[in-house]
Amino acid sequence: MPNDFNAKDIFDIAIKIEQNGAAFYRDAAASMEAAKYKDFLLELADMEDEHEQTFTTMLKDLSDSETFSNTFDPKDENVLYIKALADTRVFFQKEKPDSSLKGILSSAIQAEKDSIAFYLGMKEMIPEKLGQSKIDFIIKEEMSHIRLLAGKLSEFY
Repeated sequence: MPNDFNAKDIFDIAIKIEQNGAAFYRDAAASMEAAKYKDFLLELADMEDEHEQTFTTMLKDLSDSETFSNTFDPKDENVLYIKALADTRVFFQKEKPDSSLKGILSSAIQAEKDSIAFYLGMKEMIPEKLGQSKIDFIIKEEMSHIRLLAGKLSEFY
């Protein structure tokens, strides 16, 4: 029997990805000498913090059916697996970009794309009755990050 994930599992991971993103931007900001670049990266970190809070609120508002799992997994290995995947593929354990804002933005755009691909794949593993539609909100938020980052990156071309 295939394992069913639910919206709660994905929101837990989304929260972790946002935490990783905020840490990425704060670390990048610490390496910047130009105040305007540092401020921009700190704004991005704050946006990640806001998304973390949004996802935390949405997690609390899930219905019982959206948090229910009928998969026998007494050691929570499924959740550990997808959390590990999120940690290693999105904003974490990536090669450090060069310390230029252009390199940081390029790396951040790739991380956002990775997160969207991750959520799209996970969405297919969540039955509609377990909150599949909730994942669309997360994907739209990540897409808005790409637009913002790409806009800033276009200033370098």
